[in-house]
Amino acid sequence: MTNRIYQPRAFDLVGDPVQVAGVGRGFETVLHYRIGDGHDEVSGTFHVGGGTGEHAQFQLQVDLGDAELRQDRIFVQVFERSARDGSEVNKVTVPAIYGPRIVPGYIGYREHEVEEGDTLSGLAKTHYGDADRYQRIVRANPQVEDPDRIFPGQILQIPIGSP
Repeated sequence: MTNRIYQPRAFDLVGDPVQVAGVGRGFETVLHYRIGDGHDEVSGTFHVGGGTGEHAQFQLQVDLGDAELRQDRIFVQVFERSARDGSEVNKVTVPAIYGPRIVPGYIGYREHEVEEGDTLSGLAKTHYGDADRYQRIVRANPQVEDPDRIFPGQILQIPIGSP
């Protein structure tokens, strides 16, 4: 069985610190984590299991405050180092969306189920007071390929910041 990340899920909108949880097994109980955007990253280690192949739950809170992230999309990775050659093995990667890059003072998000007649500019006007800020919603929802086409029943994450 390999390592698994249950939180965040793929394309969840996350803040700082990033909450990471899952099940893992590491060489001599040590697992490694890395969170970054390809330009900068934060990494470290943590202990899990009993050291002889047991799997155990883990939960981390990773502070990204000093990382100079430039992208909305970040990658959360958990892996172990091979005892043989130090390579990364049993690596799992989960893409996530980094809310603080999208709205100032990011505090969380609201879920909105698209209804007939909704538009991204209308949602931006409702949530941000400015229809031109619809790109925030697009950036937080990679499933929206064309900002002119959202569909009833879609669930959108609306990132919210503090004033």
